[in-house]
Amino acid sequence: MSDRVEKSDEEWRAQLSEEAYAVTRCGGTERAFTGKYWDHKGVGIYSCACCDNELFLSECKYDSGSGWPSFWQPIDGERVGEKTDTSHGMVRVEAVCQRCQAHLGHVFPDGPPPTGLRYCMNSASLRFVERKA
Repeated sequence: MSDRVEKSDEEWRAQLSEEAYAVTRCGGTERAFTGKYWDHKGVGIYSCACCDNELFLSECKYDSGSGWPSFWQPIDGERVGEKTDTSHGMVRVEAVCQRCQAHLGHVFPDGPPPTGLRYCMNSASLRFVERKA
């Protein structure tokens, strides 16, 4: 993305809640079934909590049973990037915001058709904007 957002650690801390900072800037994970969007059914767009980059359409959200908001695809491949995460003795695919490099969650190959992917996101990394009818 050409409109990268870069801020100092102090600027991120001032902007974000303690939980959002721990998740997005430090790679943390909220507990399952505790985030505000895990069971959210609104119609609209889920954006990055750090930089407002539009990431996921509500039409791509589904109940994975995991306790985290899950999507089968991002809006497009330019918005959500992937990195190898070797923390906690595992090898996983980390999902990051392409605009500000915020940690969003992880991508797993056990999602529904048509992609077969599960973008398992943290509610703390997202902001929901309702679509007007």
